[in-house]
Amino acid sequence: MAGHSKWANIRFRKGAQDAKRGKLFTKLIREITVSAKENGGDPGSNPRLRVAIDKAKSQSMPKDKIEKAIKRGTGEDTGVNYEEVRYEGYGPGGIAIIIDCLTDNKNRTVAEVRHALSKFNGNLGADGAVSYLFNLIGLISYPDSSNEEKIMEVVIDGGADDVIINDDNSIDILTPSSELNRIKDLLIDSGLTPLLAEVTMRAENRLELSRSDAESLIKLIDLLDELDDVQDVYSNANIPDSLLDADIS
Repeated sequence: MAGHSKWANIRFRKGAQDAKRGKLFTKLIREITVSAKENGGDPGSNPRLRVAIDKAKSQSMPKDKIEKAIKRGTGEDTGVNYEEVRYEGYGPGGIAIIIDCLTDNKNRTVAEVRHALSKFNGNLGADGAVSYLFNLIGLISYPDSSNEEKIMEVVIDGGADDVIINDDNSIDILTPSSELNRIKDLLIDSGLTPLLAEVTMRAENRLELSRSDAESLIKLIDLLDELDDVQDVYSNANIPDSLLDADIS
């Protein structure tokens, strides 16, 4: 696998752009609220909420904003009622795309998502059209210069599914989604704080795109990411790091 893992690389790029646009807090707050609404406001018994809170803290979100989002989710505080919705479809070159959203108006959201896809010769598909190509996994990532030997020792004993050493010497650990927090805690307790830890969707088989289609896909992901209702975008494309890191306009 050339360079950093492709699904992780898109997530890093997405995070950097969200922060630049000032929308990251809004999306994190929505995730915390919905997570608390779904399974309660105690992160100790709600793994999804724990991941959302950890992600918010990693972006220096103030504690009071996190607490307010939890209270909205549990009904202790009033606020907008968000609903989870997933769209599946196809992008440039027929690539499979999953778009996860949190919205208070599904009609608005589906119209915006459909418009974005159509701009790059994509289209929405039926429920289940492409999701069978993806697996829900836990992903823990470390940058290069990390202690590879110590990381391997901890996660192999801890029950990780796989450890990938990328060409740039970054490290990706794949875990069952339900075991992400436990394995992350084992690593942190061993003095190994990860760069990224999240539940994500990973395509078993990734497809190569022409340079033109790959550039169009990156533009499409950027456009989808600009939508307030869109939380995550996944594809089964194998995009070269050189394109992910480039300023494509």
